[in-house]
Amino acid sequence: MKSKYIKYTAVTLLLGLGLSSCSSFLDKPVEDSYNTENYYTSDAACISGVNYLYNSPWYDFQRGFIKVGEVLSGNMYWGNSPYLNFSVNGTDQDLVNISYSLWAEIGHANTVYESIKGATASEATKNQCLGECLAWKAMAYFFLVRSFGDVPIIHNNSENLAAGDYNTLSKVQKADVYEYIIMTLEKAMELLPKEKSTTGRIDYYCAEGLLAKVYLTRAGVSGSLNSSDLTKAAEYSKDVIENSGRALLTNYSDIFRGSNNNSDESLFAWKWTVGSHWTCQNTLQSDLAPEGFDENGDCWGGWGGPSLDLIEAFGVSPKDDPAKRIDKDSRRKATVMLAGDIYDYFWRDHDLGNNKKGFDYLRFWYDKTYNAAATGECQAPCGGTNVKHLYGDNADHIAETGLTPGRMAYAFSTHILRLADVYLVNAEAHTLLDGGSTTNADALYAFNQVHQRAVPSDVEKSSLTFDEVWKERRLELAGEGDRWYDFVRRSYYDVNSCIKEITAQKRNSLWGCNIVYKRYYESGKTNWSYSEEDGEFQYDEATAAPNVTAASFSLPFPTEDVALNPNLATSAASIHVDVRNTYSY
Repeated sequence: MKSKYIKYTAVTLLLGLGLSSCSSFLDKPVEDSYNTENYYTSDAACISGVNYLYNSPWYDFQRGFIKVGEVLSGNMYWGNSPYLNFSVNGTDQDLVNISYSLWAEIGHANTVYESIKGATASEATKNQCLGECLAWKAMAYFFLVRSFGDVPIIHNNSENLAAGDYNTLSKVQKADVYEYIIMTLEKAMELLPKEKSTTGRIDYYCAEGLLAKVYLTRAGVSGSLNSSDLTKAAEYSKDVIENSGRALLTNYSDIFRGSNNNSDESLFAWKWTVGSHWTCQNTLQSDLAPEGFDENGDCWGGWGGPSLDLIEAFGVSPKDDPAKRIDKDSRRKATVMLAGDIYDYFWRDHDLGNNKKGFDYLRFWYDKTYNAAATGECQAPCGGTNVKHLYGDNADHIAETGLTPGRMAYAFSTHILRLADVYLVNAEAHTLLDGGSTTNADALYAFNQVHQRAVPSDVEKSSLTFDEVWKERRLELAGEGDRWYDFVRRSYYDVNSCIKEITAQKRNSLWGCNIVYKRYYESGKTNWSYSEEDGEFQYDEATAAPNVTAASFSLPFPTEDVALNPNLATSAASIHVDVRNTYSY
């Protein structure tokens, strides 16, 4: 925990130094010199105060969670990143930012929650806003405990400030932290409306979906699977599937377009905007898109990208002739750009000929008449480029949101819990309850709904194994920052399988892609040929697999945090807390 950061955050909030919202997804009242005593005097003020929890405190975590969720897990290649080779230490800036961001979200959620309890607003709005505070607090703790393992519990900022114990707090055992998250979500569900939100706000079923995932995760924390937790994961996820009023979007790629920021598919999402102060905006395109992808000169992600291991998991390869490649799974193109791909939702103001407009992957690299910034070299180190989290160019962003993006600033939501995830929670819970395979009707329905949206040519499954759900989660959620946390969950009770899978991955670069792609493009897309002996499509076998151990599945606390509070050291003992008797809402 960033102790002095929490102290600073809590103090500034308690003194009323700004609880304004910078989100554009809901209106906010005019800003003035408010403090916590005179600010929360209306429904609009309560909603405005909560809006902040949907964006700014998460900004630094947003920049880092791809490296944790995707690079650590082997879904993404990122050069010499310590997240690729498992050498992350306590001084890593992304790690520091991740920690700061999560504790800031918890500090803000606590303060807004305590302030709204005394608000002179309608009971319905107060309850809604209180529930949202708790739901976001639970989400922040869910990321914390899965990232760092045992962590302190900050239940009430005022109490810790009064006690002056913020530099002596002990880590709490993971099982107890999960119990605290569950208790927090239960209270959130008491307060949140069951009516489906259409504005991107968290409602009852959003919190219940998270609760189902928390139970699935906690089920193995003791070292063996707890059938009671698995049963609750199945029950809660089933309730969301059947009663939330939500349905999966028909077209998978539509989930990630700005016009669907608030779709049925999105249960928890960071809500970003442009034109307000820094940290209110989405910046992921800058980190993930290749140079020249937009007009703002702010893209530098071309030298990283989806790993060869992930690409091949979709059943295709960069080595495939684009004219003959068979893409059974629609999620591949919505996740990874490969040679031959054309997108109608990117670069919709660029001519392709034949009265068509859009983004041509190969022309982007090699045709200066199409892309003035074309360098003549494909940057993709494994043959493919990211798709998710990208908005395209200015015309694309305006078409989707009605807003003009800025440098490192756009307004596409970042979905961090989707409805399809909850479907797969149900399927996984049942396979584990039934010993590794199941014919349970709920599990089959949930799995088939997700899988057949992506691969409609596949027949419905009449039985289902854990390994099938495990792979399905990877393909469904690839690029969304979640895969590492799947490994963390599984490592609680089956760490050797996690180590074996990660060390067997193709995590290294694929040399010579540019030579093959350029020759193919310049031949008029007729000459698809390569020679691995000449270094074309040659996989880097020289770089060794990472050294993964049981200890690899939790990240170290930032070094500065440990210096301020030695109780956070890896060697420091964690304490057991009777959560239900110690804390209450």
